[in-house]
Amino acid sequence: VTHCKEFFFCGQEPFVADEYIERLAWRTPGGGSRGGEAFDPKRLLEEFVNHIQELQVMDERIQRKVEKLEQQCQKEAKEFAKKVQELQKSNQVAFQHFQELDEHISYVATKVCHLGDQLEGVNTPRQRAVEAQKLMKYFNEFLDGELKSDVFTNSEKIKEAADIIQKLHLIAQELPFDSLMGFCCYPLSSPGKYHDLECQLIQEFTSAQRRGEISRMREVAAVLLHFKGYSHCVDVYIKQCQEGAFLRNDVFEDAAILCQRVNKQVGEIFSNPETVLAKLIQNIFEVKLQSYVKDQLEEHRKSDAEQYLKNLYDLYTRTANLSSKLMEFNLGTDKQTFLSKLIKAIFISYLENYIEVEIGYLKSRSAMILQRYYDSKNHQKRSIGTGGIQDLKERLRQRTNLPLGPSIDTHGETFLSQEVVVNLLQETKQAFERCHRLSDPSDLPKNAFRIFSMLVEFLCTEHIDYALETGLAGIPSSDSKNANLYFLDVVHQANTIFHLFDKQFNDHLMPLISSSPKLSECLQKKKDIIEQMEVKLDMGIDTLNCMIGQMKHILAAEQKKTDFKPEDENNVLIQYTNACVKVCGYVRKQVEKIRNSMDGKNVDTVLMELGVRFHRLIYEHLQQYSYSCMGGMLAICDVAEYRKCAKDFKIALVLQLFDTLHALCNLLVVAPDNLKQVCSGEQLANLDKNILHSFVQLRVDYRSARLARHFS
Repeated sequence: VTHCKEFFFCGQEPFVADEYIERLAWRTPGGGSRGGEAFDPKRLLEEFVNHIQELQVMDERIQRKVEKLEQQCQKEAKEFAKKVQELQKSNQVAFQHFQELDEHISYVATKVCHLGDQLEGVNTPRQRAVEAQKLMKYFNEFLDGELKSDVFTNSEKIKEAADIIQKLHLIAQELPFDSLMGFCCYPLSSPGKYHDLECQLIQEFTSAQRRGEISRMREVAAVLLHFKGYSHCVDVYIKQCQEGAFLRNDVFEDAAILCQRVNKQVGEIFSNPETVLAKLIQNIFEVKLQSYVKDQLEEHRKSDAEQYLKNLYDLYTRTANLSSKLMEFNLGTDKQTFLSKLIKAIFISYLENYIEVEIGYLKSRSAMILQRYYDSKNHQKRSIGTGGIQDLKERLRQRTNLPLGPSIDTHGETFLSQEVVVNLLQETKQAFERCHRLSDPSDLPKNAFRIFSMLVEFLCTEHIDYALETGLAGIPSSDSKNANLYFLDVVHQANTIFHLFDKQFNDHLMPLISSSPKLSECLQKKKDIIEQMEVKLDMGIDTLNCMIGQMKHILAAEQKKTDFKPEDENNVLIQYTNACVKVCGYVRKQVEKIRNSMDGKNVDTVLMELGVRFHRLIYEHLQQYSYSCMGGMLAICDVAEYRKCAKDFKIALVLQLFDTLHALCNLLVVAPDNLKQVCSGEQLANLDKNILHSFVQLRVDYRSARLARHFS
């Protein structure tokens, strides 16, 4: 059985019958599971029978053991249930005892509270009677005029003496003077004794402050809190705090350091530290800062506007920065309004007329900068016609339809200066910054607009516009020889300057007016300025006439009739004529100059106009000559060079015009039999027949019957 038990429980995995039989057969000799052994079924059967008997015996033993354990478990369960019932009964008894004890405690507590109320009702009148008796005793001493009590003679008991005198003083003030009692109490109600003690307390507070005894200061301040002289105690504290605090040149930094030091200390001394600190700050602003600001500003107010404005901006900024630092402290409920009122009280007399001073200074300073520049050029400004957009457009219409009058020689001077512009913009930038800081929020957009108007007047009108007008007057007539086209230099510099003007408009003016009705006014004013300048640039289109005039002079001087009808057709060594070379060189310089002088769509507009006029000039120029076969080839080479030059314009229309002109020049050399074919080609098919005929007529062999017959 022991062997069967060990075999039965040999594994820890769940019992599997098939595996159990297999293990049993494997361990039995002759079971057939071991290699090399003969299978013996009888022996295996005998083993199975024996094993079954062992299992039955083992099962009986286990069953008896289980029954024994079940009986034991039932017995213990009954005992445990009985014990739980006993514990529940004990718990109920304890809970009843606890309720009884709680009721008893509540009853006793109620009795104690009632007894305490009765004792307090008896003790309070008794204490009042004792205090009244003491006050009567001290009152008698005052009536006798001899203060014998230790509380009045001992300086260390000044706190108790102050409390007694304060009470007697209040009592005496409530009694009418015309009564006998009031008359007797007059010494107590009069200022003498009361104020004497106040002075002693304040003197004691002052001495403690000088010694740095915070605890004694707090004690005396608490006593004085009930006296009328408490505010005087605060004044003394504020005055002594400032002794030696303003020794450096920077009064604002000294004030910040002082307030920071007092803020740490005042809470340990006074019961209302925020009020004391606010009074200190008010005293600093109304005395120290106001005096300092007045000294700094009054010195330059009438004599030096520039220094006055700089000092005003600097002082206001530093005062505002100090106010921002003080915002960290506890000054009561509305400290923002409190500090704003202090700042306004200091600067109100200076801010009322600030913008008038600003505009006056900006006007005189800008005029001086411009005059100094023109004086350096030995130039006396001429009177320039003024007017609105419509007047400018009328002048443009008249100028383009009527011959030009005599031009003004500017000697190559544009009368525009980067240094002047930078100075004007810098002055205006500083004015915008001062305006932002010093203007009332309601007046800020209006003041900023006035400063902007000054900038427009002196930079745009008096400087840029004057230079454009002078440049227009200096444009030479179209028939002038060796004319210098300085107007494009004026345009280039004016364009650069206006970009700087526009940048200041966006960076410094826009933030000041972005949320006000003045924004539309400023934008309209800027738009008018741009339109005026564009109109004057359009008037400068006369410069293109001068360019075309210069090209005419070059062609007239350099182009010879023999260029296109050489005497020796077989000995032509040049690729294109000298006139073509010089004209192309001149045109390329002017194109580059236009690109450098303008930007945006203006470049394409001007180059298109110049390109069209250039094409018309070359077209008409070629119509003046007769062409031999070799001369026609040379004309084609010239036009090819002109077409290369036209590519620099980067304008499709201009290049197309020269492509067509190049195709027309082919009519000068094509064989008579091929004329109709060439004329019907892609580039010439849409041209008027008269144009084609006019080019064919330029051939020296046009009069031949064969050529006329082929073209007819």
